[in-house]
Amino acid sequence: MTTHLTELSGFGSVSGVPKLPGGFREVFQSYRVEANGIGLHAVIGGQGPALLLLGGWPENWFAWRYLMLPLSRDFTVIAVDPRGVGLSEKPADGYDADTLVADMFGLMDTIGHQKFSMVGHDVGLWVGYAMAADRPERIERIALGEAIIPGLSPSPPLLSDDRWLSDFLWHFNFNRALVVNERLVEGREDLYFGYQFDTKAGSAAGFPAYGKEFYIETLRRVPGALKASFDYYRAIDQSIPQYRRRKERKIAVPILAFSGGLACGEMVADELRTVAVDVDSVVIPECGHYPAEEQPAALLEALQRFLRP
Repeated sequence: MTTHLTELSGFGSVSGVPKLPGGFREVFQSYRVEANGIGLHAVIGGQGPALLLLGGWPENWFAWRYLMLPLSRDFTVIAVDPRGVGLSEKPADGYDADTLVADMFGLMDTIGHQKFSMVGHDVGLWVGYAMAADRPERIERIALGEAIIPGLSPSPPLLSDDRWLSDFLWHFNFNRALVVNERLVEGREDLYFGYQFDTKAGSAAGFPAYGKEFYIETLRRVPGALKASFDYYRAIDQSIPQYRRRKERKIAVPILAFSGGLACGEMVADELRTVAVDVDSVVIPECGHYPAEEQPAALLEALQRFLRP
């Protein structure tokens, strides 16, 4: 590791999260990584080519815990908390696509990986798409799951005839509000975020309760985390033209679109095929918005088949 990495411990790090798989802490360590002018928390371990894991709202690196040990046998795995999340710094701005892309490339520069593969889920899909569009020569292969990209495809209607679609996407406009959403959610984090997990998973029972409790406690306990979680959506104002700019040229990097059959389904692959030339797809049955935690074995199999060096 370089001198720009410092080991981290305590709540939210490898040493301060619940119920990690056996042997996890023997392979992985938490680090603060200086990248693009801020400190990011990354959990790093394994051997082989580099593999970056970037999750989405309202989770953190812990979302990948079931996959990381198996993947570490073939890859140097880097699971990161992006800015505003978990133990990473929480600046007042910089949650737009261009800045998040610069953060991730800066992270990989600091760790020392010029080329790497990547998996992005939810907001991590947004960022991963932009990274592959900007620097395709740096990304070997990329798996992107469970999101559509603001501004890339026609937006779903605000008042949809489809009640399921309204229930699935209503948080976008709530999260984009200014100031009032923090005031409404603060002190009620378990109600708001608990509802998000329970309704976006394939079933409330299918999402690990201890994981949900950890994410909610992080948003409640870590200063600045609640505000930053909404800032990702407020920055959509800036990000929409940034994503549309990238649409002008199709991506040649091999892409695996993954999704839950009870959530985004074919929407992910359908959208990515409008902006990329080499897209494979896997839709995981009996799975909602969180494949890495609802159906980790199925997602792992798909990733190993796609990413295997």
